[in-house]
Amino acid sequence: MANLDVLWKEFKEAGSKVAKDKLLVEYAYLVKYIAGRIAVNLPASVDRNDLISSGILGLIKSVETFEIERGFKFETYAGHKIRGAILDELRALDWVPRSVRQKYRDVQKAFASLEHELGRAPYDDEVCEKMGVSEKEYEDILTEITPTTIVSLEEAMPNRDADSKEIRLIDTLEDPGSENPLKALGFEELKNILKDAIANLPEKERLVVALYHYEELTLKEIGVVLDISESRVSQIHSKAVLKLRGRLLQKMNS
Repeated sequence: MANLDVLWKEFKEAGSKVAKDKLLVEYAYLVKYIAGRIAVNLPASVDRNDLISSGILGLIKSVETFEIERGFKFETYAGHKIRGAILDELRALDWVPRSVRQKYRDVQKAFASLEHELGRAPYDDEVCEKMGVSEKEYEDILTEITPTTIVSLEEAMPNRDADSKEIRLIDTLEDPGSENPLKALGFEELKNILKDAIANLPEKERLVVALYHYEELTLKEIGVVLDISESRVSQIHSKAVLKLRGRLLQKMNS
């Protein structure tokens, strides 16, 4: 720890490139860990090395912009930057087939429409009826679009005020042991919509969202915790994300 403190001081106060390189080496494990956790739930066609390369860029940015005097833990700060860089790369790669993206849009449209009509999150049978599919077909669709919804909670959501900072859906999950990251953002309306939407998810959906996005468990690990199949976890996760986005889109367009 003392050695790291010295390196941070040499880099931040003297601009030492050697110190910066040593810091990158010290924290390189974060990139491998985060890339590995994300890759577990992605198709084999996604090259893990591409994710690692993007994560390294996130780590470099983290080291360059980290403000020691604010008293935050670097690993936490860097983790968000690395994960964000990897997800940006996934979006740029456009690795999800068009047919899957279209199914995702169709289901999201159904959720948003029913949310508007009913004034609440729709039930599975209502979504099936709206889409004209059977329950089995609906479950198959949810499983197929899982990769899209995994990225979805990390995406910045629209805000009416173009000058305001962005907010991610996942930022509304409360961490009782840390400072609320939304306090400085100022758009109370959006925050309240999302917090209310998360609070009103069925218990199992809320738990899956928290375990995957906050505790960073893989879908397989969540299945073990809840004693259900990985496929079932993916369906629950997809439904939860679609409900959250449906509620947000309905509110933002009302």
